[in-house]
Amino acid sequence: MFGFYFHIPYCIQRCHYCDFTTFEQSQILPARDYFELLKRELNYKLNLAPTKKLASIYFGGGTPSLVGSDLIVSVIEELAKKDFLIDDQTEITIEINPATVDETKLLHYLDFGINRFSVGAQTFSANHLKICGREHSFQDTLNTLDLLSKYNLNYSLDLLFALPQQSLEDLKKDLSIISSYSPKHVSPYCLTLKDNHPMNQGRPSNKIQLEMFQLIESELNQMGLEKYEISNFAKPGFESRHNQLYWQDYDYLGIGLSAHSYIKSIGPYGSRFWTTKNMHEYTQFFENPLSDSLTSETFTNNYCSTEFELLTESEALTDLCHTSLRTREGLSKNALLQKFPDRLDLVHRRSSKLLKDGLLQETPQGWGLTKTGVYLSNVVFEKFTFLPNELSS
Repeated sequence: MFGFYFHIPYCIQRCHYCDFTTFEQSQILPARDYFELLKRELNYKLNLAPTKKLASIYFGGGTPSLVGSDLIVSVIEELAKKDFLIDDQTEITIEINPATVDETKLLHYLDFGINRFSVGAQTFSANHLKICGREHSFQDTLNTLDLLSKYNLNYSLDLLFALPQQSLEDLKKDLSIISSYSPKHVSPYCLTLKDNHPMNQGRPSNKIQLEMFQLIESELNQMGLEKYEISNFAKPGFESRHNQLYWQDYDYLGIGLSAHSYIKSIGPYGSRFWTTKNMHEYTQFFENPLSDSLTSETFTNNYCSTEFELLTESEALTDLCHTSLRTREGLSKNALLQKFPDRLDLVHRRSSKLLKDGLLQETPQGWGLTKTGVYLSNVVFEKFTFLPNELSS
């Protein structure tokens, strides 16, 4: 499988907790100019795509729904012009914020094949929306969900929890509203901040946060949503295909400011590379790119060391273990043997204490996190972090 991610950095406002590369729309170049650069970058990287068949196209941000729908559509058209195969099996997702999509814009999306919507609801509490610095209201969210429900569309909801002043009862109210809409996918995220961030004041204790995790899983299971990754629940058949590219070691190309890519065919263990997050640098480079199009042969000459890295065996093994263990399927012995035929014994040894401690369990395919292991996943991931000297023998 292979897919594209397009980063659209425009927002109405910067949320207080946001750590992504985003800008208030009035602070950077007009969206139409940005999309011209976006398409130049796309054409510059086209030859790095391992296949023309697209499993996923994802518009993330930022708030992609804030810009004109014609700009979003123009990217899909550009892909089609370059002979990428987009059919009814291609998942095309756009992130939308409440109050940024009306019926006319929605129908335009649908006409051009967008078939999945990721709604940045975060919370249904007016007080908590204000604490987060969100501009939309509780009613804006309901109006957006009503519109998506009217057309019986496939959409996901983002739910942010462990917020300042948030109680278990507050979270139950959010979950009750979600239940009334019966979405096909929900992504619950525990608020994660730097230690000195002002939003850390008044947050629930670690004990309450654990109870929130447990409450969310219980309530979402009752809605028919199954956990298929640490922070993602879906009804069977509605798992995010795009995110599975990340978790199952598939190739993807990121286009746009700060977008990340992963291509397995560059280097013995694949490569990661990313676009600058500086708008001035981005504009300068893609107004006058170094060549008409990158190839895997010319690639390393055209990326500076801060934007490109050939993965070492230890880095690639660490990535495979971490991403696989995040999922319901867990870490497969077959996947390990295919990519790292000499490292199965090493992973076996690393797993023994985690099995004994009840953080890991054996599966028919390999290993998976236990319920306790999910809550203490950082402990597991630390154990499955490999250093170069550990693979020297």
